Amino acid sequence: EMPLGAGDAALFVSQSGETADTLASLRYCKAQGMAIGAVVNVSESSIARESDAVFPTFAGPEIGVASTKAFTCQLSVLAALALRAAAKRKTITPEREGELVAQLAEAPRLAAQVLHLEKQIEAVARDLAGHKHVLYLGRDTNYPLAMEGALKLKEISYIHAEGYAAGELKHGPIALIDEDMPAIVIAPHDRIFEKTVSNMQEVAARGGKIILITDRKGAEASTVRTMDTIVLPDVPEFIAPIIYALPIQMLAYHTAVIMGTDVDQPRNLAKSVTVE
Repeated sequence: EMPLGAGDAALFVSQSGETADTLASLRYCKAQGMAIGAVVNVSESSIARESDAVFPTFAGPEIGVASTKAFTCQLSVLAALALRAAAKRKTITPEREGELVAQLAEAPRLAAQVLHLEKQIEAVARDLAGHKHVLYLGRDTNYPLAMEGALKLKEISYIHAEGYAAGELKHGPIALIDEDMPAIVIAPHDRIFEKTVSNMQEVAARGGKIILITDRKGAEASTVRTMDTIVLPDVPEFIAPIIYALPIQMLAYHTAVIMGTDVDQPRNLAKSVTVE
């Protein structure tokens, strides 16, 4: 029951719009006089009905328990919201707004290119399926993607996986590294790429197997030997999380299929968590 102020706003993100703890938080915020916004896939859901503003993702019905297209659509809506807020608050110029809108419009084309990497990703998944533990690493916006990748893998393949901020590697997770624990590193060639390469060197020095997800420039600049490198198209930083979410989801999918698990209905999971 954190202190909240009337006149502030709260934004809630939910695929189903029925998640119990999210709905309870919404009602608490609303009781404090806050304005409520909702990013949901089901426009008739409880969260949508009880919100002041609804931002639908239009992902369409999602049958599988593990969210994939709902996640990427949520990222797209949140990016559009951030862009519009920046324009209204005049923290970006109209020219910059136009550039970022154009980048968002390019996301479907770039996503289609990533889907053409399916054969390579399936081959990587065959190696991954033989391991019991997997580590995901990323910096900045790639850290949440590391957690997303780990979540998807554990949800549908039942392989234990953890996502960590690469900068935290030497604060504990590095103790887990050995030749039996692959590390999946999400690292486009951006302003912090060199720092992530340093983390990869730490993993490699301890016998860890590295699967690098990067772009052409990142693949050329990396000095670390990898188990495999998945090279994505060059992507603007603004939309990189949307595009880089795809290979980690595909990797989890193919690993689960190879292991023979039920990808759409994993054990012990439900599509919507309606109890706290």
